[in-house]
Amino acid sequence: MKVVAFLPIKLNSQRLPHKNILPIAGHPLCWHLPNTLVKVQEIDEVYVYCSDSSVKEYLPEQVKFKQRSKELDGDLVKGFDIYKNFIAEIDADIYVLAHTTSPFIKQESIENALKHVISGNNDSAFSAERIQTFAWYDGKPINYDLENVPRTQDMNPIWVETSAFFIFKKEIFTKYNRRIGFTPYIQEVSGVEAVDIDEKKDYDLACKLAEIEEIG
Repeated sequence: MKVVAFLPIKLNSQRLPHKNILPIAGHPLCWHLPNTLVKVQEIDEVYVYCSDSSVKEYLPEQVKFKQRSKELDGDLVKGFDIYKNFIAEIDADIYVLAHTTSPFIKQESIENALKHVISGNNDSAFSAERIQTFAWYDGKPINYDLENVPRTQDMNPIWVETSAFFIFKKEIFTKYNRRIGFTPYIQEVSGVEAVDIDEKKDYDLACKLAEIEEIG
C-alpha cells in the first residue's frame, strides 16, 4: 500500500504576501509541516506541489518537488482542481493532503489519523478542533434549545475542520470527488496545533508561540 503526502503551495499569496517563506523558529513557514511529514514512517513520499521551482530552496532535503501549471495559481481556482491534477500525476493508494499554514501539527497526530485509514477502519481522516459552546447559524442556535439551556459540559460538541490535513483513500476522491469519505476518523487538535496562518495577525501569533513551543 503506497501512501503519498502532498502540500499545495502558492508563493504569491494575497492576504499575507510571501506567507509560505516567512520565517518561523529559524525556518520558512513552508519548511515545518513537510519536515514533520517526512518523519512519519508510513508515508512513502512527501511532495510540495508548486508552480515555482524556487520553492525547493526552502524545503527539507527529503521532500520532493512536483511542478504544477501556473494556471492552477489563479485566484479563482478551487483547491479540488489542484488536488485532482496532483492525483492524476502521482499515483498512490492513500493520500495525505496537508497545508503548510499549520506549522505546529504534531507527528503523533498525523500518525494516529493515518493508522485509522491504513487499517481499513475508516476511509478517510481529518484534523478538527472540538468546540463545546453555544453556537448559532443563520439566526438560530444549532446545538441547544433556547427553552432548555444545558450546561456547556453537557452539550454535544461541534467539530470545526482545520486546514492542517485530510487523509483519504484514492477512490474517495477519484470516484466521489471528496476529500472526506463516508466513514471518517476525526483527529482532534487543539491549542497550538489548531493554529492556522492566513493573515498577519495569525503569523504574529505563530511567531510568539514558536518561542514557547519546541519546533524546528
